[in-house]
Amino acid sequence: MDKAATDKGTGGADPSAAGGGKATGATSTAGGSTSTAGDSTAKDGPTVAPTSAAGTAAEDSKASTAAGNTTAGKDSTATGDGTAGVKDGTAGPKDGKGSADDAKGSKEDAKDGKAAGEKKPEPERWEAFGPAPAPVPTRVGRAVRAVGRLLVHEWTLAVVGALALAVAMTWPTLRYPLHTLPQDYWDPSLQAWQMAWSGHILLTNPGQLWHANAFFPESWSFAFSDTLLGYAPAGMIGTGPEAAILRYNIVFVLAHALATLGAYALARQLGAGRIGGAVAGVGFAYAPWLLAQAGHLHVISNGGIPLALAMLARGHGWSLRYGYRPRRRHEAWVYAGWLVAAWQLSLGFGIGLPFAYFLGGTVLVTAVVWFLRRYLIRPVKRPFGTRLLVADVVGGLLFAAVGVLLAIPYFMVAELHPNAERTLGDIDIYSPPLSGFFTAPGESRIWGALHEGARAALPWPPEMTLLPGFVLYALAAGGLFFSVWRLRHRLYLLAGVLVTVILAMGTRFFDGTYTYAPLFEHLPGWNGLRTPGRLMLWTTLLLGLLAAGAVTAFCQRVRELAAQRIPSWPGPWLRLATLLPLLLVIVEGLNTTPHPVVPPQPAVLRTVDGPLLVLPSSQNHDQPVMIWTTTKFQDVVNGGSGFTPAQLADVRRVTLNFPDQVSVDYLRTLGVNNVVLVRDQLAGTPWEATVDMPVEQFGITREEIGDTVVYRL
Repeated sequence: MDKAATDKGTGGADPSAAGGGKATGATSTAGGSTSTAGDSTAKDGPTVAPTSAAGTAAEDSKASTAAGNTTAGKDSTATGDGTAGVKDGTAGPKDGKGSADDAKGSKEDAKDGKAAGEKKPEPERWEAFGPAPAPVPTRVGRAVRAVGRLLVHEWTLAVVGALALAVAMTWPTLRYPLHTLPQDYWDPSLQAWQMAWSGHILLTNPGQLWHANAFFPESWSFAFSDTLLGYAPAGMIGTGPEAAILRYNIVFVLAHALATLGAYALARQLGAGRIGGAVAGVGFAYAPWLLAQAGHLHVISNGGIPLALAMLARGHGWSLRYGYRPRRRHEAWVYAGWLVAAWQLSLGFGIGLPFAYFLGGTVLVTAVVWFLRRYLIRPVKRPFGTRLLVADVVGGLLFAAVGVLLAIPYFMVAELHPNAERTLGDIDIYSPPLSGFFTAPGESRIWGALHEGARAALPWPPEMTLLPGFVLYALAAGGLFFSVWRLRHRLYLLAGVLVTVILAMGTRFFDGTYTYAPLFEHLPGWNGLRTPGRLMLWTTLLLGLLAAGAVTAFCQRVRELAAQRIPSWPGPWLRLATLLPLLLVIVEGLNTTPHPVVPPQPAVLRTVDGPLLVLPSSQNHDQPVMIWTTTKFQDVVNGGSGFTPAQLADVRRVTLNFPDQVSVDYLRTLGVNNVVLVRDQLAGTPWEATVDMPVEQFGITREEIGDTVVYRL
C-alpha cells in the first residue's frame, strides 16, 4: 500500500480495494480519513477513493449518522443526506482525523442538528406543487365508507331493485293488504290458512302438523294440497284472518322479488351482463302466463329454483360462458345452494318435484361427463377437491331427506283416499294445445283484450294461456344467432326449450305416448301433478337465458362503439338502446289482476268452539271459512283442496236439508258440536227457506249471533 496516500488522505488508493478495511463500530470514510465513534477502530487497509462506488459512500454515510458523527465527504450534497463536503474532497479537520469528541460535537452544534462542516437541507422548491398526503380516515370515516360501498354494491342494488319492481308490478296488492287478495279469495284464502296453520302448530304442537283443523275428522288433511311449509316462520307472526291476509300479500310480493333476483343471479353466474341478467330476471318473474297463476302462491313461489342453481354453479366454479374454473370453487356456496333447494321443495311438490328430478338428472349427467373426461376421452386432471365432494354429498342427502319426509304424508293420503289419485284422463283435461303458448291470460294489460277470442277456443283457459312474452320469444330467437354463449350452449338451451314445451303440452303431443305418459307412469310422485302446463316455468327460464346472452352481446357491441367516440362514453341514444329490451319485457308483464275483498270473519267464529260445520259448504265457500278459523284454530268440517274427500262430499249431501233429524244424527256421529249458518250467503240455497224454522223437535238449540245462526247439537 502507498503510505503517502494514506497519510495525506488523497484519493490515490487502488479502487479495486474499496471496502477492504475492517471496522468495529460506526465509521465514515471520506478520501483517506477514517472517523471513529465510541470504541470504533480503524485497521490498516486500503482507503476508499473519492471515486469509489456510490453504494460504499452511502453505506458509510449511514454508519456515520447512526454513530452520532456526521462527516463530510465528496458528493454528499448530491445525496441530500444532510452532509456537506469541501471542494477538494477532504473531510473534518486539517489533519484528516476525527475523534470521539468531534463525533459528539458541541452542544450548540447538536442543538442545531449539524456537525462541523454541515449545513441544513434546503426545502424542495416544488414541494408546494406536489400531491397532498392522503388523510388517515377515522373509525367513523371508515365505517361510513364501508356502508357506502355496501349501498352501491351490485347485489344491494339488485335486491332493492327487485323489491321495488315487485311492489310496482303487483300493485295494488299492498294498497289494502289487510282486506284484499290477488285474483280471487278462494285459493289464496286456502294458502293464507296454510301459512297460518303451519306457524301456529309448530309453536304449539308440532306433532300434529299434518293433522290440520280443517276437514274434520280426517287425518293427514294438511297434505291434501301443496303446503307452503317453507313459509311457516312467517306464519308464526300474528293471529287471525287479517294477519293471515296481510302475511299472504307480503309473501306474494316477496315471491316475485325472489324470482327476479334468483333468475338474475343465475344469468350473472353463467356469464351474462347486468342488463342481460335483468332481462332474464324480469322475464322469469313477470311472464304473462304467470298472471293467470296469481291465485296460486305455490306456483308464484319459484325463485328458489334459479337461486339454488346459481349458488351451486358458483360453489363449483362453473360458468356457461367461461367454463370450469377450479380457483373459484367454494363449498360454502354449495351448502347454501342445497339448503335453498330443500327450502324450495318444502313449498310444494307441484313445482318442487320437477325441480328435484332436474337436480338428480343434472348430478348424474355431470358425474358421468366428469368421469369420461378425466379417465377415458380426455384424460386430463380436473381438480375437484374433497371438501367440495363432501359438500355435495351432505347437501344432496339433506335435500333427499327433506323430500322423503315431505312425501310420506302424501303417500298416506293416496292410500286413504284413492279418489285423490290422478289419471291420464285428468291430465288430458288440463293439457294445453300449441296455440296456448301464444295466448295471454285475461289479466295481461297488453294482450288480455286482444287474445280474448283465442282464449275462448281453449278448453280450460286458466291453465292453458301460457304465453311467456313475445318480447322474450324475439330476444331468445335473436340469441340463437347473436350471443355471448357458445354455439353448442345455445343449441343446448334451444333443446331444453323444445323439450319443456313438449312436456308442458302433456297428452296433446301425440297423446303423450313417448313424452309425458312415461313420466306419469314410472316416475314416483309424477302422477300427482295435475297440470302439465306449469312446466312452462322451465321454458321461461331457458328462454330468459337465451335472451340474456343476446342482450349481453348487444351491450358489448354498444361499448365497442362508444370506445370510438370522443369522449369514449355512450350517448343517450345508445344508453336507451341497451335498456330498451328490459323496458319492453317489463311492459309486457303489466297486469290487470283483480283484488277482491275477502268476506269478513263472522264474530261468532272468534268464540264458538269446535268441532263445527259452517253452511253453506262447497269448494269456494269453504276456503274463506278456513281462514276464518285462524283466530282459535278450532276443528271445522269444512275444507277446500285439490280434491274433495268422500266424507266431506257426504256431509255436503246430507246437510242439504239441515236442520232435520237425519242430518242432525249424522253430524252427531261425526262428533260435530255446532253448526253455523251465515245469513248473507244463503241466497239461492236450500237453507234460505229453513233457517228460521223451529228446531226443538230435533233436540238442538238455535241462537242468533250477529249475522249468523248457531245451532247447538
